Amino acid sequence: MPFRFLDDITTADVAFEATAADLAGLLQAAADATLAAMVADPASVRTDVTRNISVEGDDVGLLLYRFLEELVFFKDAENLLLHVRETRVHESDDGILTVDAKARGERIDHKRHELPVDVKAVTFFELSVEETQDGWRAVVVLDV
Repeated sequence: MPFRFLDDITTADVAFEATAADLAGLLQAAADATLAAMVADPASVRTDVTRNISVEGDDVGLLLYRFLEELVFFKDAENLLLHVRETRVHESDDGILTVDAKARGERIDHKRHELPVDVKAVTFFELSVEETQDGWRAVVVLDV
């Protein structure tokens, strides 16, 4: 599993650690963890609707933050739960990182989707992203 929930960081919010071989995979794993915080069974979310996500940041932490905030935005603004499956990251000549992703999902269906918590936002509390010997690692806290 490319993510795990962390119980020892915060008591009122949801924290997770995500890992992957590359930065694009890390963003995808963090998106999976965010979806798993929003809905008890992420596999119950069908892939009927597509949304393109494109965000940028001048460092990997800000890029991750903005990327996950887009998923929270779609949940709040369009009532959508989204799986992220296609993710590309590139860096411009001036050092700005951009992630382009394709997300697929569906509108929240309270008959099929058990929503254990309402993720309100991604926080900067304890947010970290680092490149390791094995790839990439991130710690994220979600405000619920």
